Formats: sequence, structure tokens, C-alpha cells
Amino acid sequence: MTDDTSGTLDEALERLHASGPEHEGWLSNHAPMAVEALVRHGQGRTVHRWLDRYRDKLEEMPDSYARITEENWREALGDPRRLADWPAYFDRELADRPWRDVLAVWWPRLLPGIAGGATHPVIRVGHAVRTLLDDPGTTTAPRTAELAHALGYWAARHAPLPPLRQQPGPASGSAADALAAVEPVADQSGGIRARLARLTAFPTWPPTPQPGRTAGRPPTSRTAAPDAADPAEEARRRLTELVRAATHRYATHGHGSPVMLVHAATAPNAVLRVLPALPRELWAPSLDAAWAASAAVTAVYAPQEPLPADRLPSAAGVTPEEVFARAAAHGDEHAIKLTDTALDVAQGPDPLALAAALHACAMIDPAL
Repeated sequence: MTDDTSGTLDEALERLHASGPEHEGWLSNHAPMAVEALVRHGQGRTVHRWLDRYRDKLEEMPDSYARITEENWREALGDPRRLADWPAYFDRELADRPWRDVLAVWWPRLLPGIAGGATHPVIRVGHAVRTLLDDPGTTTAPRTAELAHALGYWAARHAPLPPLRQQPGPASGSAADALAAVEPVADQSGGIRARLARLTAFPTWPPTPQPGRTAGRPPTSRTAAPDAADPAEEARRRLTELVRAATHRYATHGHGSPVMLVHAATAPNAVLRVLPALPRELWAPSLDAAWAASAAVTAVYAPQEPLPADRLPSAAGVTPEEVFARAAAHGDEHAIKLTDTALDVAQGPDPLALAAALHACAMIDPAL
């Protein structure tokens, strides 16, 4: 992370923690994610000004419904009436145990509901964990509290996908070809919850099994793996491939829904960011869940045809720092988050990833 000696991120998180995770009924509060990305990429000086503009989208934390305990958490999972109760539960858990221990217990419980809240909760967890991993020996109260809010939001909006049939995966086994093989749902009307309910099948991906999968949906094929010596590392490699493929695909297909298709890339990237904080046996099921999230968003928002190559923005001669500066100046939270993921992908030369970020800035209306 860019050195935040000013304490800007902690100040911003403290400012935000009086707010609820949603506004206007169910739209997600993106501010904690956006400000983390702004600080990370050297735009800390813009954070409070950005929050001043965003404040009309902030609402107070809703009232408590009922206290969540070890005895009743299962019945409270996925209950949006508990939007205030779940963060309070995780506040107590994180006060009593190290944050990695709490995460290791709750990650597999929450993974099956990765698509809940339009994948925003897992994305918020990814940003929160990234700040805690920056300096493992030193955590701050606002950053630990942000993890409580993020996990609490996920628990309250936990929503498994419908049962899905398995279709043959691409012969190449690549993530890009797997996303291309995802069939768009016939009816792309309504909000994401209505659209996800229409899902019926996904292509099988990745092409080889990862032992220990328990939480992801859909499962992979059960063909023999050519090299299963380290299934955790294979899961991380595949997840990295998926994030790259989804980011590249946004460049060519993001016009189908410039805001919502951001999450086909940012959701699996959130999972990738969390992997180093998890026990290795959870990496393979994390890959399955990330694939499910990316495929689901693709299926319910992707257009039928890609953008012609001559209509793609050019990233020639533009540095990653300049691309993020454009996103910060643009100001939309989705453009900022997609650019944050694109810069993760573009740590090596990757003009298409940078083009995806520029495309987001061009397509997304900052007034939304």
C-alpha cells in the first residue's frame, strides 16, 4: 500500500462506520472500498473531498433487530433485517480472537452466498483484508472494524445461487474461453436478484479438480489432474488467470452493463486478495466460489457481441499511475474499483487490462 502516514484511510473508515452498508433499500455503500483504493494508489489527498461528494448516498446504520449468538447464527444468515446485528456480532468476535482466526471460521460458511448483495460484500471483505495484510504485525481499530462491517454485510446478504446443471467446459481449459462459453440468460430484465434466479447451468471450469472443495458452486469436473502435487498453488494460479480473463473481457464486453459487469472481475479479485490470509485448504473452494460469482454476473449482464476492436480505447503510452489518476478524477466508485483491479492485473505489461480501466471511465456516468 502507498504509505499512509497521514492516517487518511483510518480517518475515512471511522467517518464511514456510522453509516449502513446500503442505501435506497438495497444499493451497496461503496465508499469503504473506493477510499481504500484511492489511498492505495496515491490519491489519499482526494479521499475526504470524494466522501463529501458521496455523502448523499450514505444512510445511517439501520436499527438492531435481534442479537446474533453462536446458538442462532444459522437462522440469521441471509436475513437482511440483521444488517446492523451482524457487524455487531463480528465486532465481538474480533475483540476476542485474532482476525485471521475469525476469517478462517467464517470464510467457508459465507462462500456459498458469494453472489449475495450483487457480490459487493465479498468485494468489501477483499479490500478490508488487503489493508490488514499490509502490515500483519500492526492493525488499527478502524481497519479491524471495517472487516467486521464487511463480514457482517456478507452474512446479512448471504444468498446461494440456484442449483445449476454442468455443461462441458472449453477444450482449451482457459478461463477466457470458459467465460466466453457462459450462456447469457434469455431474460436480462430486472435487478440482479431476479436475474440470478433465472440461472440454470454453467460451463465446467477449471478443467481439473482441486481436492478439498466444499463450498464453491458449481463444482468442477472430476477428471484426473496431471499434477496435483500442490492443489492450493494450482487454485491460486487459476484464480489469477480468472481475474485477468474477466478484466480483459470487461474491455470487450463491458458495454453490456458498464456498472454491473465490473463485478465479474472485482469479485474474483477480492477472493484472490484474501487467499494469503486463509488456510491453504480453503484456497480450492475459494476458486470454485470465485468462478461461480464471475460466471453468474457474466450470464445475467453480458451482451451478445463484443465491442469491435477499433472501438476499444488505446492504452498506448499511458502508465498505470496515469490510468488510476483518470479514474480518481472521474470519481465514480465502480470506475475506481475496476481500475484498482486492472492495475493488479497489469503489474506486468498488459495494455488490455489498462484499456479495460479506460473503457470503464469512458462508459460509466459519474453522475450515477
